[in-house]
Parts: sequence; C-alpha cells; structure tokens
Amino acid sequence: MIRILFVCHGNICRSTMAEFVMKDIVNKQGLSQAFHIESSATHTDEIWNGVGSPVYPPARAKLREHGIGTSDNELGVSAKRARLTSRADYGKFDFIIGMDSANMRNLNGIFGGDPDKKVYKMLDFTDRSGDVADPWYTGNFDATWRDVSEGCHGLFRKILTDPQYASELVEYAGDADVFGDAGYDDYDPRDNLKYDDFPKG
Repeated sequence: MIRILFVCHGNICRSTMAEFVMKDIVNKQGLSQAFHIESSATHTDEIWNGVGSPVYPPARAKLREHGIGTSDNELGVSAKRARLTSRADYGKFDFIIGMDSANMRNLNGIFGGDPDKKVYKMLDFTDRSGDVADPWYTGNFDATWRDVSEGCHGLFRKILTDPQYASELVEYAGDADVFGDAGYDDYDPRDNLKYDDFPKG
C-alpha cells in the first residue's frame, strides 16, 4: 500500500483539497485499495479542545464543483476534521507533501529532518516551482484548485511510472486494467488512464 500525507498550515483548505483530489484520482483508476491518503496541519489554529474543524466551506464548494464530495462521490469529505501532524507520521507515510515553503520548514522541525527523502513540496510534481496559492488569504479557490490538481496528477504520474511503486500496483489493478494486457514492463500505464484531464507530461 502506498501512503500519502498532504500538509498545510491549518488542514482546512489546501491539504484537504489535495487529499480528496488524490482520493478521486486513485478511485477513478480503480486503485483506491492500493492507497492510504490523509491530510494534516502544522499548527493547531483549526483544532479546538482536541477537535478539528471541518473542511472550509469554500474549499468544500470548490471540490463539489469538480464532482468531489457529492452524494455519489463523497470520499469522506463531510467527515474530515483537521488534525495535527506528529513526529510519528514520518514513519507512517511514503510521501509527505507540503503546500508551501513555510510548511516545509515546519515539517523539517516536526520530523527533525528528512533522512529518507520523502518530504516534497506540492508543486515539485508539476512543471512549475513555488507555493500552492493559499485561498485563506487570497480568496482565489480557482488558483488553489489548479495548483492542487496539477500537483496531485503529477504525483500520481510519478508513482505510476516509478518501477518501485508501479510493480506494487499491479496486484491491485484488477478490473481497472491500468497496466494493460502486456503488464508493466512492456506498457506505458499512462496510455490507459481513465481520468479525462490527466496531464501526461
């Protein structure tokens, strides 16, 4: 199983959007059983007496606009509550994805470094550098959607085309036929993706 943790400051906007965009991607490929995907915060701003805030309403609305968190594709959006990143998370996940440079500094402090090279910035998986737009300050959820969607699709592409992970996914593919009849070694799995706007790079 491939384990992914998305992280931002409060875990109510960017990292939650990334969590559910990624869940939507792997679900559409028929690979949801191959992934464990979560999101978390670097600060406790949205956690009160141990109880985290739900997904920020405008973020939830943007997800619904793209068919995520709807009655027929809920994916756990309504139950999601902010939670704090812990030092123990480092050992639990294969990919830990911060949304911006501040998140990366905070993650370095929480984890005491990154000896296994598993901490990335979201836009590392795109053809752009920089930070995911923070809609808490900008109010621009379209820009955040673009950044998160491109980053998640890029991350999925990296996993799918990396022999370390792609070979592991074969056992989960089943009816999804992500890898085609030829199998991983002789087939470019990107050719059979079901996600309509998947960027092939």
